[in-house]
Amino acid sequence: MSELFDEVDEDVRRDQLKKIWDQYSIYIVAGALLIIAAVGGWRGYAYLEAKKAAEAGAAFDKASELSEQNKHTEAEAAFADLAAKAPSGYRTLARLRAAAEAVSRDPQAAARLYDDIAADRSVGAPEQDLARVRAAGLLLETSAYPDMLQRLEPATAPGSTFRHTARELLALSAWRASDTAAARQWLDVIANDAETPPSLRSRAEALQALLPPVAKS
Repeated sequence: MSELFDEVDEDVRRDQLKKIWDQYSIYIVAGALLIIAAVGGWRGYAYLEAKKAAEAGAAFDKASELSEQNKHTEAEAAFADLAAKAPSGYRTLARLRAAAEAVSRDPQAAARLYDDIAADRSVGAPEQDLARVRAAGLLLETSAYPDMLQRLEPATAPGSTFRHTARELLALSAWRASDTAAARQWLDVIANDAETPPSLRSRAEALQALLPPVAKS
């Protein structure tokens, strides 16, 4: 008797499943096709991105080889082309390298390229600060201290990746401008930062020794 009930239950379940399939089969098939298409699309996208990254890496290596061969004009052009076409991971690095190659032909033009990177909000903060520091290094001998301060102050904040170099450049700029107070201010900031590299700390102490003593009140 129990076997008969089992057979009836099985027939009922089969009928229910058939009704569900007849009613929703188009949606089930469509959903399955969408999943297959999505997986295939993702894999295709991942493949293309990996291919682009590999091509960009090879192009970056070739541009670097041109730089090592002192073919700076060709290297600059190669890095600039890479910056325009490469995936985002290589774009900023290529822009920085293009600016570095431009130094040999026109330091002022190189500084402008660095300024463009520093002003680009799509670029990460460390890369922006690096661009600020490199531009300021090129302009140290020709720029007034207020201009250097405007350029570099954002990069001097605690925790900034290139704060040590930015502070040293500001101390040097103030010293060149005979602004003793500003020079001493930045040298004190350098001295009070426990993470200041030893070599920079030594240079700061040497520069501090050249400053006139603080007047006693």
